[in-house]
Amino acid sequence: MSSLADTFYDRALALIASAREKNTPTLRALAPVIGRSLATGGMLHVFGSGHSDVIGREIIGRAGGLVCVSGIIDPTAGFIENLVGYGTELAGRHDRQYQLLPGETIIVISNSGKNSAPIEVALYAKAKGLNVVGLCSAAMSAAAPTVHPGGKKLHEIADHVLDNLGVPGDTIVDTGGGLMSGPTSTLVGAMLLNLLMLEVMGWMKANGHPLPVLRSQNLPGAIEHNRTVGTAYKHRLSRPLA
Repeated sequence: MSSLADTFYDRALALIASAREKNTPTLRALAPVIGRSLATGGMLHVFGSGHSDVIGREIIGRAGGLVCVSGIIDPTAGFIENLVGYGTELAGRHDRQYQLLPGETIIVISNSGKNSAPIEVALYAKAKGLNVVGLCSAAMSAAAPTVHPGGKKLHEIADHVLDNLGVPGDTIVDTGGGLMSGPTSTLVGAMLLNLLMLEVMGWMKANGHPLPVLRSQNLPGAIEHNRTVGTAYKHRLSRPLA
């Protein structure tokens, strides 16, 4: 008999494979959109409210990742994500400090796609002329009504949607008595973002553009390398380089 952990492992691996297959056309369509922007000095922005912030941080200042990624940080960690107007203020503050420029891309992460802050960040970015990518669960978004007075959910606002294939409630293992565990949104979401980063790097490399990729600070000469590749972007990075 499989343990709860074994059940989660098997189901999660299958879910990752399905999510990759489902989202590959979108990932490949986004590669030139983001790649062209980065090749001309643009930035990639990311926002996740509440626990979704963990997913966004996966590609911010990441060893092996692109240096030109800046995050919109919520100091309340999602505590007031459904206070109408708060997401607009977050996006506006980021815009004033680090700039949200037309033609750039922002990835907005919300498993349910219904909460006010990510919806408002997406709307603010669209109004500024950015390409908006929504990372959410299509099944959860279909099941949960939006709390935003505009009446729309993230997937209805975004220009491109990445579906983490999560189920309503985000959990896939029944521990007994109807108590569910084994959340998948972080696991699958981080995988999709890393796949996207590699698709972008592949496009940039194929088109002759240098890759501003960070190295692990634990490697010899890495700090110097990271400062060099980050020089052109340092005034727009929400997370300063060491």
